[in-house]
Amino acid sequence: MIPIDRPGKIICVGLNYKDHAEEQGVDLPKAPLFFAKYTTSLIGPGDAIVIPSVVEQCDYEAELGVVIGQTVKNVSKESAFEAVRGYLVANDVSARDLQFADGQWTRGKSPDTFCPVGPLVPASEVPDPHALRIRAIVSGETLQDSTTANLIFGIDEIISYASRTSTLEAGDLILTGTPAGVGVFRDPKRLLQPGDTVTIQIDGVGEITNPVIAG
Repeated sequence: MIPIDRPGKIICVGLNYKDHAEEQGVDLPKAPLFFAKYTTSLIGPGDAIVIPSVVEQCDYEAELGVVIGQTVKNVSKESAFEAVRGYLVANDVSARDLQFADGQWTRGKSPDTFCPVGPLVPASEVPDPHALRIRAIVSGETLQDSTTANLIFGIDEIISYASRTSTLEAGDLILTGTPAGVGVFRDPKRLLQPGDTVTIQIDGVGEITNPVIAG
């Protein structure tokens, strides 16, 4: 069961961890890099990640999700946290072959079931979202293990920057980026296969586990 109402927008931040930029050998971005996931990608804990038959390179991405609690436009960085309702664990599942072939990210990020999200934790219960250990465990093997202290752009910066061009509304979901260790940049690559299970853990927020099956 999806633990939040279907959001009006799912805003994702690409290349937002220092260690993830380093593993790709690319420069740090000068400003937040946004892309979108379709809301039909949402699933809840225990639901299956279904790999479509057209996808050959399915990847995992451990992410901290931010749920907006009130409508804001042009909000300052200093006031941005007032708009946060809570936090959740998310997995930005990615079809790398579609993503790289298209030259942009939306289709490869948005297949049905490609956005598992975990229970919503009120913002008041997460005193410092920039100091949380974050991990991805695939079939018992820890493949991502980092901290939100490695975020390039903090949550307050992301909210403020996004609200300059788009009104953020209650229920909107922001995925804040993933750390190093994704499957496509490992040597050898470790991409998701039917029969895998993926667990995403964030200290102080919780964890979700989802099986992987073929579509």
